Amino acid sequence: MTRTAVVICPGRGTYNKPELGYLHQYHADRMDQFHSFDSIRAEIGQDAVTALDGADRYSVGKYSRGDVASPLIYAAALADTQALADDIEVVAVTGNSMGWYIALAAGGALSPANGFRVVNTMGTLMQDHLIGGQLIYPFTDDNWTNDPTRKAALLDAVAQINGAVGHDLALSIDLGGMLVLAGNEAGLKAFESSQPVVQDRFPMRLANHAAFHTALQAPVAAEGRARLAADLFGQPDRPLIDGRGKIWWPGATDTEALWEYTLGDQVIEPYDFTRAIQTAAREFAPDLFIVTGPGATLGGAVAQSLVLANWRGVTEKASFQTLQEAHPFLIAMGRADQRTLATG
Repeated sequence: MTRTAVVICPGRGTYNKPELGYLHQYHADRMDQFHSFDSIRAEIGQDAVTALDGADRYSVGKYSRGDVASPLIYAAALADTQALADDIEVVAVTGNSMGWYIALAAGGALSPANGFRVVNTMGTLMQDHLIGGQLIYPFTDDNWTNDPTRKAALLDAVAQINGAVGHDLALSIDLGGMLVLAGNEAGLKAFESSQPVVQDRFPMRLANHAAFHTALQAPVAAEGRARLAADLFGQPDRPLIDGRGKIWWPGATDTEALWEYTLGDQVIEPYDFTRAIQTAAREFAPDLFIVTGPGATLGGAVAQSLVLANWRGVTEKASFQTLQEAHPFLIAMGRADQRTLATG
């Protein structure tokens, strides 16, 4: 019997020390594809993806760089989408932040090689410019209880800080029960000093992350459009859900508009991952939500997004976990204990 699934591709921050060797461990049969990516990197003098994945040691300073993390995450995530079991019918594809680029390839709007060119180019540009930074902060409690008043208060604080001279701060990603904020150093420090530490770790800075999805990235967006032509983009094979919750349908997509969004608003406007997941649930009602590797941290944001939508009547963490344990429907391919549920 066919299982329907929405595939969700991860963004930056998902290839960490435990993921070193992911390509070789899970996708040794796809080395020809990875070597084609190596050739693209070699053209501009960058380290091969296969060599980076096959290294003996991992260092945060190196592997969190945009020009290293982005191509590794792309290669791993795309290969995971290609390794799904035959009985799984992918009804839509989405992703978080950089995961949108991966979704474009997984959904057929970009070829694997052109998807890699987009990811590698944008990751390299982000690293070369490295404008601003990011931090993450929750607005829900430990039980994922929705608190719209708290969320509104935090966004008000962000707006006040952004209005101060020399301070830049804005919402970067609406990420389930979390807000990812981005800005310059003054803006980030002002937020950190204005909010209490919660769950012993937030607010948390994200290493080697620029001020993604804010107006500060306008130079990166402009350079990306100059380097990546619109004719790289084609009609998707599967519906794509972007960072606004908009669906791009096969056979009905304006590919020029898709290029403009991907290298325009998607770079400089907030990314609403929560809405993307909620749109996926409401419009496609899949049997499964499959989060590709590498890593598995995005699963929490998917779960929180569904809870915030009262999906299947679930309104908090405990009831979500009960439903998940009875019939696993959220599968993280980066988790060894869940991977075979998607690969067979």
